[in-house]
Amino acid sequence: MTSAPASTEIESARHLLKNARHAVVFSGAGISTPSGIPDFRSKGSGMWETIDPMEVASRSTFLNDPKKFWDWKRPLMLKMWDSRPNLAHTALAQMESAGFIRAVITQNIDGLHQRAGSRQVFPVHGSIDEMVCLNCRCRFPSRMFESLLRAGKEMPLCSNCRHVLKPDIVLFQENLPQKTWEAAEKHCIRADVILVVGSSLEVWPAAHLPEIAVENGAKLIIINLSATHLDARASIRISLDLAQALPAISTGLV
Repeated sequence: MTSAPASTEIESARHLLKNARHAVVFSGAGISTPSGIPDFRSKGSGMWETIDPMEVASRSTFLNDPKKFWDWKRPLMLKMWDSRPNLAHTALAQMESAGFIRAVITQNIDGLHQRAGSRQVFPVHGSIDEMVCLNCRCRFPSRMFESLLRAGKEMPLCSNCRHVLKPDIVLFQENLPQKTWEAAEKHCIRADVILVVGSSLEVWPAAHLPEIAVENGAKLIIINLSATHLDARASIRISLDLAQALPAISTGLV
């Protein structure tokens, strides 16, 4: 049962979204953990607590030892494909469909927002939906290689030049996709409400986007179990599981 303070905060968040002119969502790994996808930075459970990201998720590793990269990425990619959007994803999609959310900016690469029905999604760290060849720049739908990846023996190769393909995601030592970043930035500049969900706001430069919104006058709502550096600037701070909080907020809006 939701506590009285949480009920008040949820009602306040609902009120802000209902009256917003341009509400924008910024989501992180915490929205996908209820779907069974592990996050990277949570204390005690994050993937980077036991794995050095530069050893498996850097551009240099992909270029110099693509097998090492794919031995790490293959099971994670399959887990993302096998996961399903949870109630938090669905609630955001419903709020967008009803006109209360203008855009979802996400740090996640899993595509669950899109699969839940969100349309205006800006994945600033890329997406596993496509593969790209760094040699000839050809692109392919990732699902073309699903059977090969599930077999677990080979790496996906470009049919044009036979170089190893890379998921179209941002690795360490890589820049964020410029067009996606610029679109996300424009939404944050226009926002009068920014809803941060499931992000520790520790990964830069993506974590600067909510700050841009706040600096341009947006009201800030944060829903996250752990603290963030923007908590003191939040109009509303809710410490609840997103699969509970977001459906509760959407009630009465859609």
